Amino acid sequence: MAAAPNLIRMLDASVLRETLNAHMQYIHGRPGGRRANLSYCDLSERSLEGADLSDAELTGARLSGALMARTKLDRAVLFGCDLRNADLREASLVKADLRGACLRGANLSGADLAGCDLREGRIALADPKAGLRILKHEKRPGELDDAILSGANLAGAQMSGTLAQAADFTNANLSHAVLTGARLAKATLDGADLSGADLAQADMRGVSMRRAVLAGVDRNKVNLSTADLTGALDAAPDMVFIDDMPLDEAVARHQAWCASDGREGGVLRAANTDFRPLRTMAGRRLPGLGAAGSIFVGLDMTGAELQGADLSNCDLRAVSLKGADLRGAKLMGADLSRANLRDANLGPLMVGADRMLRTDLTRASLRNADLRGAICWRARFLEADMAQARLEGCDLSLAELTPPANADVPKIGTAS
Repeated sequence: MAAAPNLIRMLDASVLRETLNAHMQYIHGRPGGRRANLSYCDLSERSLEGADLSDAELTGARLSGALMARTKLDRAVLFGCDLRNADLREASLVKADLRGACLRGANLSGADLAGCDLREGRIALADPKAGLRILKHEKRPGELDDAILSGANLAGAQMSGTLAQAADFTNANLSHAVLTGARLAKATLDGADLSGADLAQADMRGVSMRRAVLAGVDRNKVNLSTADLTGALDAAPDMVFIDDMPLDEAVARHQAWCASDGREGGVLRAANTDFRPLRTMAGRRLPGLGAAGSIFVGLDMTGAELQGADLSNCDLRAVSLKGADLRGAKLMGADLSRANLRDANLGPLMVGADRMLRTDLTRASLRNADLRGAICWRARFLEADMAQARLEGCDLSLAELTPPANADVPKIGTAS
């Protein structure tokens, strides 16, 4: 940061610890609490892992190389901060003010930046000799060049004019983000959800958007001619037919088959089908559904009965399967990134006194999925990608798990 040295404050470990403790008292409304003001403090390379700095004031602070994995910074003011190369994995920055912040090379994998403000900004400071002076970083503010945001939640983020060249947004949630005029040349957006995002006049030269979700994106306002759009998903079709029957009727026929114990209707076999025109599948009774390779992206499937269903190789990104019954389901190779599986039942399906079908998630992707409270007893997760999945209260007893290749983020300690 190119600010004059006298503008930056140095804090020793004891003062920082006292500031964090007083802020915790402030957050909980206890006597003696006070909001943390770390504006223009030099916290470079310091450890703030796991600290709760929600609503804190950090304008112009130096945080380059800081250790901030899983730090809570919701609604914090980080205007003009230097966050270059900071470790912000799984940090929470919901509605944070990051205008003018420099995040070049920062690691924000799995971070929650929903509704944050990443637009361009500069800080004007009073100077007795020069009047107003601009506090700025080595490069222009609002920078995410080379930053890692894989799996990050940027839903609704304000990113107009942001520099994010060569940034990694793999599997990130950018739905309804405002990226007007953003410079994204050579960025990686593979698997990213850009539903309803505003890309008007954005620089998308050489961008990789393989399997990205582009529903609701106005392509007339952005040049994607040099982008890699292999497997990208546009808006759902208005109507889908299964053997000349509208999809909704075919689904209703399957439900009738289930309700009548097979006397009416018929089993739905709909491999490689786009189910998004249904809008919702919440509470549907569809055990035995055959839908291998199908698309369900973003659908509400809360409480659906899918016992024994074949959902192998399906695209189930960002679906809600909260409380769903998936006992004995085939989910091999399925993409469940960012899926909500809270309280879902993925245990075995008993098909006789001594025979069971186990739920199979071999080679499935569960990156950033929410499995809190889910029943996964005896489920198979061989070679499954469970990076940054939430597993609190998940019953994984007797489940088959492939040991992760890399260790997870270390246990959070205290600031020092």
